[in-house]
Amino acid sequence: MEAIDMVAQLMVISATTAPKSRGENYVCTKILKDKEIIKLAKKMTEFGTKKAKKDFDRDAKNISASDSVVLIGIKDAKPLGLDCGACGYPDCNSLSLQKKQGVDFMGPFCALRTLDMGIAIGSAVKTASMFNVDNRIMYRIGAVVRYMKLVDWDFIMGIPLSVSGKNIYFDR
Repeated sequence: MEAIDMVAQLMVISATTAPKSRGENYVCTKILKDKEIIKLAKKMTEFGTKKAKKDFDRDAKNISASDSVVLIGIKDAKPLGLDCGACGYPDCNSLSLQKKQGVDFMGPFCALRTLDMGIAIGSAVKTASMFNVDNRIMYRIGAVVRYMKLVDWDFIMGIPLSVSGKNIYFDR
């Protein structure tokens, strides 16, 4: 559907132009369509079973019924340098030395860089909402996208998009 493709592209623009701390952009975006969505849905079911994680199969059904998926994440996000401690470390240098693979994502991150990602996600879903495109921010998509190595980002969320008579992402 051409209109959904356009909305997904506008969402990427919204995420890209969203305000970022100190104007430094570590936010990454990608649009999944067609065969990539089907592959993602299958891998989500497999991942949930393999890792004994709840609701990956439920979300996979939503993904397979989606027209597009927008990915938003961060990669190599350097601490801001404020030594604010919001990350849980006493200073930014200590945080920089701690980056490691977590269960589903790399981490930890500068709280302000994670906030930048959140603002980008909020801007993107606002854009989808302006065009009445049903969507939902999903952690599980990001975990599986990273597992599949579709992207090499550190932290990812997925936003599936659908146009139908009823929002498929709620009342599941």
